[in-house]
Amino acid sequence: MFDWIINVISSMKINDILDILIVSIIIYYLLKFLSGTRGWQILIGISLILLVWLFAKILKLQTVVWIFDNIWSIGLFLLIVVFQPELRRGLAKLGESGIFSFITPSQKKVIDDIIRASLFLAERKIGALIVFERNINLDNYTEGCVKLDAEINLETIIAIFTPQTPLHDGSIIIRDKKIHSARCFLPLTINPNVPPNVGTRHRAAMGITEETDAVALVVSEERGEISLAVDGKLYRDLDALTLRNKLLKFLGYKERNLFKKFKDRLKKGKKK
Repeated sequence: MFDWIINVISSMKINDILDILIVSIIIYYLLKFLSGTRGWQILIGISLILLVWLFAKILKLQTVVWIFDNIWSIGLFLLIVVFQPELRRGLAKLGESGIFSFITPSQKKVIDDIIRASLFLAERKIGALIVFERNINLDNYTEGCVKLDAEINLETIIAIFTPQTPLHDGSIIIRDKKIHSARCFLPLTINPNVPPNVGTRHRAAMGITEETDAVALVVSEERGEISLAVDGKLYRDLDALTLRNKLLKFLGYKERNLFKKFKDRLKKGKKK
């Protein structure tokens, strides 16, 4: 056995090693991408079905083997249907181009206004749910919503989520630096590992980010904390600085560090 392993290793060429390396990286990132999502649970289920099929082959259970052999013939189409949200999110991530995604003054103002509004609401324990559309279109989730197409500012966001107003229930969806829709109701997460003290808004934030590549900001009315949901994961109790950094990161914005460094050097030169 040991000699056989040595012979296999010694017979390997550079292209074989490269082939194994690429496949390993793909499998690693695929598992990392699916971890903690609904797709991970589906993958476990498929693995169990494969084990049953393997045992059926070993035990020569002809009927079971025949059923599975016929299922595999349409297996590719079944996988595409089952993993549709994960495939869309994965392809969207591959298509993301962060090279030219520098933040503009208008984008900076949008983020800062949303953070200021979130802090205002959190201090008064007023619940809110704000969803940022990224590459995947959210039109499927805006049916039945109130279309606004309104400019984003502190006063508008506070007015929407103030209790007893017509639009305060549900979420708002941000598209192209505008409030596209309000009073939107989102799918809830089916993740069984959600903490028991997490409310409906947080579950909706996780649900929409599991099915799409959206980013969801949640203000808790019970605890007055601000959380962020991305890829089905929840980042809880964020302060203003951490929230801003994460929004810049997840929305694909980058500060113009080159200009900042240039200004810093000018300042140092003047001091000298």
